[in-house]
Amino acid sequence: MVVDDEALVRSGFELILNASDGIQVVATAEGAQAADVIRREDPDVVLLDIRMPDVDGLTVLRHIQTLPAPPYVAMLTTFDTDEYILTALRSGAAGFLLKDTEPEQLAQLVRTLAAGGVVMSPKASRALLRSHPGAGAPQDADAARVRLLSGRERDVLVLIAEGLSNADIGARVHLSAGTVKDHVSSILTKLRVSSRVQAALLAERAGLLGDSGDDRDIRDTRDNTARGNGR
Repeated sequence: MVVDDEALVRSGFELILNASDGIQVVATAEGAQAADVIRREDPDVVLLDIRMPDVDGLTVLRHIQTLPAPPYVAMLTTFDTDEYILTALRSGAAGFLLKDTEPEQLAQLVRTLAAGGVVMSPKASRALLRSHPGAGAPQDADAARVRLLSGRERDVLVLIAEGLSNADIGARVHLSAGTVKDHVSSILTKLRVSSRVQAALLAERAGLLGDSGDDRDIRDTRDNTARGNGR
């Protein structure tokens, strides 16, 4: 589902995605209509404009998070330094997409989201952190949380931020996917965050990642049972 205040944007995204294998846009809506349409259509993925004049994207996002089985939400934005993005990520968004994303990449990112993934550019995340006062340098509170992790958990956290799935992390550190899943749960608990993208942002703020990931997308696969209906 696509939510945007501009009809041209809605129709453009709908045209591109409906032409992609395995993707169907079940509805489009403006911000004021979004909540009712989402309840009625029950989409797996919502692409949600972060800035709309009638009802802003953050308000719609917060409503979505109250649903019994909320869809995965990616915020749509024109600029990767939009000041609302960090708030959206902390409010449960699974990532964000720029409106000028190439059609082929857009379809792949939607598939990633539908599979329970999160998508965010580390380069853009650094820009976001730098755009907030005091956020660009390592933060003592975040570094203190990271120190609660075991050495193995820190290794897993870095790989989460690199976008690896549990299976890929397991292959890298020679653990089963189930063991990695247990590590991920422990990491989220110790860091006091609710999603892998929030953990990746915290790791960045804590100075754990360095600069090697600038050109990689953060794309990871969350356990699909996180949604109430197992989607």
